[in-house]
Amino acid sequence: MTNLLQSILDLCKKDAISGFEDSLREFLLEKIKPYATEVTTDRMGNILAFKKGKKPAKKKILVAAHYDEVGLMVKDITSGGYVKFCAVGGIDPRVLLGKHVKIGAVRGVIGLIAIHLSGKNGQKNIPKIDDLSIDIGVKNKEEAEKLINPGDPITFDSPAYIEGQALYAKALDDRFGVAMLLKLLKSDLAYDTHFAFTVQEELGLRGAKTITHRMQFDIVLIAECTTAADMPDIEGHKAVCALNKGAVIACMDGGAIYGHTLFEGIRTLAQKENIPWQIKTKIAGGTDAGAFAAEGFGSKVCGVSVPVRYLHSPLSCAGLSDIEAADTLLTKLITEGYLSEINL
Repeated sequence: MTNLLQSILDLCKKDAISGFEDSLREFLLEKIKPYATEVTTDRMGNILAFKKGKKPAKKKILVAAHYDEVGLMVKDITSGGYVKFCAVGGIDPRVLLGKHVKIGAVRGVIGLIAIHLSGKNGQKNIPKIDDLSIDIGVKNKEEAEKLINPGDPITFDSPAYIEGQALYAKALDDRFGVAMLLKLLKSDLAYDTHFAFTVQEELGLRGAKTITHRMQFDIVLIAECTTAADMPDIEGHKAVCALNKGAVIACMDGGAIYGHTLFEGIRTLAQKENIPWQIKTKIAGGTDAGAFAAEGFGSKVCGVSVPVRYLHSPLSCAGLSDIEAADTLLTKLITEGYLSEINL
């Protein structure tokens, strides 16, 4: 197993839903400080790191990845001790039924009436999040209140592992990007480079927006994961992108149009170096690029992503060959200075 894959697995095992990134932030700071020339944090919780390269920067370049994840939050406790909750970030209620979760050290299951009692209509209807509850094994509200409180974060209690040629874990969005930034920080860089580990991306790019009012960059490169829908009965462009077909080079998403010359430069590099790559065939979702492109004075944005099935669910899936392709491409762009050489 490569160091990058191990780093992704380790990061995915950690919990940091949007707004509750504190423990992961402290972990990341310990990893970043030995390799960065300068490290700062802000009130939002973003981590900004700068590392000097072999040469002064031709352009002011930022490489960014968000370290928050989607999850849930305790909203109320019923008289019977069941936990009512709301979503933190975009989660489809269909992925929640019967899943194991953690509320701090307390474990529970998102309950559903057994099939014997649900009836035909119940089996056809998709419950809303408001209709679901978490069973934490207590008798009543008083017992539950000794363990948890409204406002507590709830994370998926999921394994992280490699099976065959795929990596499975919660929070792949965007722990791949975080692991990639850590790897780049440990490397010798062609030019001076800035790095941003952002918070609350899943709640509307909030962390990235605050950075744009502090610092201005010529180019922002987003290292991300993106939705792959290459599943049975989904054909053609509706699959968006696919596992085992290479890194995804973005030209547009739901929040930003990426720099045309940057897109062409990255695509050309991938072809020249025989790095497998693909483009999204359907515009869906958004990344921190939306904030960096439009907030403050704006920046030219570009992105390299790993295609991931079952994004924003308790267990996502990424292909090992796609991780390798994205790793190779991002490494060449930053450590060998290709991104700085592209004409804007």
